[in-house]
Amino acid sequence: MEEKMNRIYYSYSEYLVRKYGAKVYKLPINLPITCPNRIESSGCTFCSEKGTGFEAQENTKSVSSQILENMEYISKRYKAKKFIAYFQNYTNTFMPVDLFEKYMYEAALLENIVEIAVSTRPDCINDEYLSVLRNIERKYHIEISIELGLQTVNYHTLDKINRGHGLAEYIDAVLKISQYGFEICTHVILNLPYDNNRDVLETAKIISALPVHAVKIHSLYIPKDTVMCTAYEAGKITLCTKDEYLEKLIIFIEHLRPEIVVERLFSRIPEQDSEFSNWNTSWWKLKDEFVALMKNKNSYQGIAFDYLNGAALARGGYCFGIKK
Repeated sequence: MEEKMNRIYYSYSEYLVRKYGAKVYKLPINLPITCPNRIESSGCTFCSEKGTGFEAQENTKSVSSQILENMEYISKRYKAKKFIAYFQNYTNTFMPVDLFEKYMYEAALLENIVEIAVSTRPDCINDEYLSVLRNIERKYHIEISIELGLQTVNYHTLDKINRGHGLAEYIDAVLKISQYGFEICTHVILNLPYDNNRDVLETAKIISALPVHAVKIHSLYIPKDTVMCTAYEAGKITLCTKDEYLEKLIIFIEHLRPEIVVERLFSRIPEQDSEFSNWNTSWWKLKDEFVALMKNKNSYQGIAFDYLNGAALARGGYCFGIKK
């Protein structure tokens, strides 16, 4: 408990050093794929034609080429020796399973890859794809993690941003993945225009109640040429202020289970690609401001994690009409 109180939050860098004994870098991989939501509709209202792969290479390059080129650059700049092959963009299980298997094995065969991370949607997970990953894990003794885009537990908001799935699909995916023992990272956006602080709190609580290992927190950015961008420019949606976002972030972190790793606190996107991003403030300055606020109130991750395992009984009071 003392260790948890001495840190503001359980950072991804700290976790990786503990797990692998050295700094580990994620190498983004961009596949020539899309997602079901873009076939069935116009996609999520905040999603651009680039998906989320602003740092990724061209998807015309092979998996091994992308990894080796990124590995060479990172190795020289940061003296890194261990890497995570991160299948980042769009929905990386939305393809024929044999093609998925080919891409995964191509990454696993490369030297110094210690983990494969697969980003996908909660409604694109089944046993076929998970079995492929389990076989790779066993054959190459490589770690597997899966990143699920949830964004919020408010299913009304999920409908408004045209997410294409509800809360049940996320819970189902987490429970299914957990049967294979893979680590699970959940992506959330804390300042969606339709959510309030209660939604943020409940998102932290539901994630904490499930076998989730990590979260990647995003501050909403609005890419150009998106449905949300059109609504934003027309004044149909209003975004919260920077201070309001920091308040939401504090609520989320305080209620988050202490063992959950926090991969990110703010989004990162090139300014030229967005109509709005981080209140025109660099993400590291926002991070410093968040840490300062937490220190000033003597707070830390999980300080309010007191709501599971029969919380009412733990608080005391009446039990079957008899006061303790």
